[in-house]
Amino acid sequence: MPPVHPAIGYSFAPVAGLKSKPSPFTATVVRGKLTSDTELPAYTGFACACCQTAKLCRVNTPIDPMSDPAAWAAVLMQSRQTVLPKRLVAPGPDAGQLYALLGAAASAPDHKQLLPWRLVVIPTEARERLAQAFGAALLQRDACATQEQQAQARDKAFRAPLLILVVVDATCGDPDVNLFERMVSAGCAIQNMLLMATAQGYGSALTSGKALTSEPLRALFALGAGEHAVCCISVGTVQSRRPARPRPSPADYVRYLRAP
Repeated sequence: MPPVHPAIGYSFAPVAGLKSKPSPFTATVVRGKLTSDTELPAYTGFACACCQTAKLCRVNTPIDPMSDPAAWAAVLMQSRQTVLPKRLVAPGPDAGQLYALLGAAASAPDHKQLLPWRLVVIPTEARERLAQAFGAALLQRDACATQEQQAQARDKAFRAPLLILVVVDATCGDPDVNLFERMVSAGCAIQNMLLMATAQGYGSALTSGKALTSEPLRALFALGAGEHAVCCISVGTVQSRRPARPRPSPADYVRYLRAP
């Protein structure tokens, strides 16, 4: 289980003073249950209450997903926050939680049911192979990379207790389903997993980089000619986190097509 506050358990709560656009409600995740709190100021950004002040660690009225599924879903989505892999530590999801997290990906939209993406779980005992690939990829890009730079590249393979590579296949199945549609499907699958990790009380992050397109990494994961390593998903217990960033409001990204 994630680290718990001695009184109430693992929780997310609004960060006092955060300058962010208003949200209809605030929320807390306590012992895996989403809750709302109308007494605190409403923000769209969230941070771990245990990393802030004790007064934010509080048990609030649970949101019943059956009676108010829209509010429950909104709280879950707003509670998701990127936590850098170096700040994600053990323990990670257990076998049951991992199965649920991977299963969440199956609910992503998939035009013509191509299943154009796959997930590769990289367990602890295989991390050294990934580290070697990261180091080799750096040397391919920069033959003059120092020993310290090579060590830093290799170290990235050992961050976060759960590490998953997302691979998208641009050529499998019906060619009328283009790469953009396939990427959208993979993106939805990724978001489903991130939300599941959040609901389970874990932190998560997406990482990419030049190494994902390198020959050492493509060889390690036996990627076909039409396959692309898109990103890595890291999941684990939050050791520390940065203040939550302000979220955009619909006005920032929504436009309406005008009638003639």
